[in-house]
Amino acid sequence: MMATPSPHGFARNVGVPLAPDWFEQVAVNTPAAERRAESLAGRRSLKKEWQAAWLVNAIRCMDLTTLAGDDTDDRVARLCAKARSPLAPHILVGLGLGSVQTGAVCVYPTLVAAAVRALAGSGVPVASVATGFPAGLMPLDLRLAEIRYAVDQGAAEIDIVISRALVLRGDWAALYDEIAAMRAACGAAHMKAILATGDLATLRNVYKASMVAMQAGADFIKTSTGKEAVNATLPVSLVMLRALRDYGTRTGFKVGFKPAGGMKTAKDALAWQVLMREELGRDWLSPDLFRLGASSMLGDIERQLEHFVTGRYASSTRHALA
Repeated sequence: MMATPSPHGFARNVGVPLAPDWFEQVAVNTPAAERRAESLAGRRSLKKEWQAAWLVNAIRCMDLTTLAGDDTDDRVARLCAKARSPLAPHILVGLGLGSVQTGAVCVYPTLVAAAVRALAGSGVPVASVATGFPAGLMPLDLRLAEIRYAVDQGAAEIDIVISRALVLRGDWAALYDEIAAMRAACGAAHMKAILATGDLATLRNVYKASMVAMQAGADFIKTSTGKEAVNATLPVSLVMLRALRDYGTRTGFKVGFKPAGGMKTAKDALAWQVLMREELGRDWLSPDLFRLGASSMLGDIERQLEHFVTGRYASSTRHALA
């Protein structure tokens, strides 16, 4: 694959041939990773206007998502309206901001067209899960067809799921081929590879799966579907970021990161941003390279920002998602 120009100022990851020697001998010190993750909260004390600025940035990096069995066009339209204007007007005025939008809206493939209509002219991209989300237990040709369908409907980003069994038995060549085929099916749409880290058993497997996904051309690597028993955690995220850093050092490509599932509060939004800043630097605090897959935290972020502006906490019911 040839590198293509990126609207974000850096070359899109085109992948490399499978190179198991980049990851086969990796060792992950789990207690050390846990200690490092636990220490992050104390490394940066974010208060007052600094905290407000980081919370606004979290909104800019959020994939506002609905993946419910009873989703409808109307529900998606309401969610898209929230993506266009995630903060109440009086909060924007109090913060001195003209407008804020979320990083994307994420829906099932059959609702992509509804989201595209609702977001027309906003600049907010539509993302779609695909490939038999959340388990991925479908024949590969059907998973690829689902990607193509979502892209044809207007999805600019595709969140694919990998076959966890390939990781658990160490079949890296099959995993690489599967992800590379998905990347090709995405075409110009950016691909986020969901590793479902809660199903991968060890942090070593998390590192290895991260590296294979990037070698196969993933634009982002993502922790979870949000449907596993254990979703995004800071130690898992730390291991994935170390893989991102190692891949970037070897290839020069910047690959994005998306934690998803289990994050519900403004405090969580701050913790993951601190992790990004400490491990990868300021470039990874933009929606081009960082997304938060946690719609439920938006209500708490809006509540915290209202407190900053007015000095009072509003009822959570005043900040419904849609």
